[in-house]
Amino acid sequence: MTTAEVIDGKAFAAGLRARIADAVPAFAAAAGRVPGLAVVLVGDDPASAVYVGSKGKATVAAGMASFEHRLPATATQDEVETLLRQLNADDSVDGILLQLPLPGHLDEQAAVATIHPDKDVDGLTPVSAGRLALGIAGMVPCTPYGCLLLLQDRLGDLSGKDAVVIGRSILVGKPMAALLLGANCTVTIAHSRTKDLADVVRRADIVVAAVGRPEMVKADWIKPGATVIDVGINRLPPAEGAAKGRLVGDVDYASTATVAAAVTPVPGGVGPMTIACLLRNTLVAAHRRAGLADPEGF
Repeated sequence: MTTAEVIDGKAFAAGLRARIADAVPAFAAAAGRVPGLAVVLVGDDPASAVYVGSKGKATVAAGMASFEHRLPATATQDEVETLLRQLNADDSVDGILLQLPLPGHLDEQAAVATIHPDKDVDGLTPVSAGRLALGIAGMVPCTPYGCLLLLQDRLGDLSGKDAVVIGRSILVGKPMAALLLGANCTVTIAHSRTKDLADVVRRADIVVAAVGRPEMVKADWIKPGATVIDVGINRLPPAEGAAKGRLVGDVDYASTATVAAAVTPVPGGVGPMTIACLLRNTLVAAHRRAGLADPEGF
């Protein structure tokens, strides 16, 4: 029985964050300031608060300026969009991240669209999505970009690879497909309505699972020697006597590891790449806003 190589996203992300921190002083010397990232949190969702805190710590650790803005859960659409417009106009802010989800009474798409595309380090505005589809330089969503970096690190040139993306969300599935097309893969987007889904996935050299269903992808879905990127993160119900359930991905890791050549674990795979790529996007946005060439190697 063969065992797949574990794609260590945690180690890769740590290296990327270190390289970003090394690049900040050169930018500061050229621009007279450090890159700045503003995170906006609306409401008091505990998970979102943890994410915001970890993003702030990572930003400071990279030598960047971190700006955190919190609005109450009762904030109106106008209050949220007014704050975002103020951040658009703030020259010390290079990147704006609106932590999602927003409270139910708010229009997320309208709020995100308020962010200036040049500061859209989450890559979620309509302009950013359009630039990605057209192959124009812009901000790319952090999680799909992190997946692409892991694939390129593992496989090198992706040209000609057959890739299947399971999931069609605007957060991961659609931008992931666009990035793989840009890397000259042949790309299929599969989803809940795909006929013979397992057969579609089985022909892929690269599988990116981002569907939100725990351990859905089984070993017999995977072509021997394929590379599997598991974007999912799901918490199973606690076992009897346990305080909390296990974290698992969208891929049945134990079984697929006997077939695939390489696979990302959950946790420790794609997750750490998201914040690292957020810092990368902030660094790139800062260079572009300052009229500087993109930093080399990012």
